[in-house]
Amino acid sequence: MQQLGMRTVRGKRWRLRIDDFPEPYRTLYKILEKQGYIIIGRHSAYKKCHWTHAAIVEERFCYKCKFYGIASHQCIQMTPAALWCWNACLHCWRLRPTDTLNFDETKIPWVDDPDLIVEGSIEAHREAVMGYLGHPRLDERMKKRIEEAMNPKHAAISLTGEPTLYPRLGELIQEYHRRGITTFLVTRGVRPDVLANLDEEPTQLYISIEAWDKDSYNKFNRPLVPRAWELTLKTLELLPSFSSPTVIRFTLVRGFNIHEQALRSWAKMIETSQPTYIELKSYMYVGASRQRLRRDDMLKHMEVLSIAKRFAEMTGYKIVSQQIESRVVLLSRLDKPIRVGEGCPEGWAREKERLELMLEEAKKYDELEGLEYKMVEENKI
Repeated sequence: MQQLGMRTVRGKRWRLRIDDFPEPYRTLYKILEKQGYIIIGRHSAYKKCHWTHAAIVEERFCYKCKFYGIASHQCIQMTPAALWCWNACLHCWRLRPTDTLNFDETKIPWVDDPDLIVEGSIEAHREAVMGYLGHPRLDERMKKRIEEAMNPKHAAISLTGEPTLYPRLGELIQEYHRRGITTFLVTRGVRPDVLANLDEEPTQLYISIEAWDKDSYNKFNRPLVPRAWELTLKTLELLPSFSSPTVIRFTLVRGFNIHEQALRSWAKMIETSQPTYIELKSYMYVGASRQRLRRDDMLKHMEVLSIAKRFAEMTGYKIVSQQIESRVVLLSRLDKPIRVGEGCPEGWAREKERLELMLEEAKKYDELEGLEYKMVEENKI
């Protein structure tokens, strides 16, 4: 690791001095640090998730807790490719390197060892949650959550960048699993060659999609390499070969993809890929995406639910859960979830009654906004 005369911080082998990086990495990493990222080694990063804070302080949990059992405060949000991606998507909430500098972000110039990255991400997560011991509202419940958070159980390999660009991804997954930590791998699906040859599958595989054909992909996902759309379709063909659960997450953006043409194309993708789950989620107006999209491009939750109902009819999948705060609806052919962790033990069951009520109420209203207001007023959502 002591290459290019790079020094460590506080003797931690995974934490290098940012000033020792050559340009443009020095400038870009300083930007990320100001945004709350902790740089791990030469190309990886960790950032404390909003839901880690919510779980510790407010006892509120991410939709992945309700859907799959992931305890938010025990989840490491990390990436092995902090600056590198094959797309410059319009809805990406990060400040993309292509936004600031003339920078080739298609290939990672270094390859750190998986054990260093895993060690660094665990320690970075512990550093982030340790600070809550000084929280003004600290009580016994919070102390218990902090103690649990110090022993992370899950790693979300996503955060930013394209993780499949890290050449030792399978070994990284293997190293997390060796330490008793489950993994969700989130990818745009542009590297089917990598996914087909992983040393070990992730606990769950996510493919993230917004476009419905090549033209819409080029317009919205802004590929930096040729044939990225074709590679994505190849990944979808590969999905049925995975033994781990698979998810396709469709991000809904008003004015772009909430129309019949997109839904019909997506339904064909589902027929090809046969995922375990489908997530329909609204775009969120956060981060650097605010420079490219509008606040109105976010959907209200009732709109997401209405689209999910239509998509369920088209695909034969059932609406099985939702999280209103995150504006996301889950579809599956399963009657019970494949629980990955022990968080939110009531899971789908807790949401079932409210979900059925909302779907029933939706039949009576032409105006979704009016229904949403009525249900909020009656404390039903």
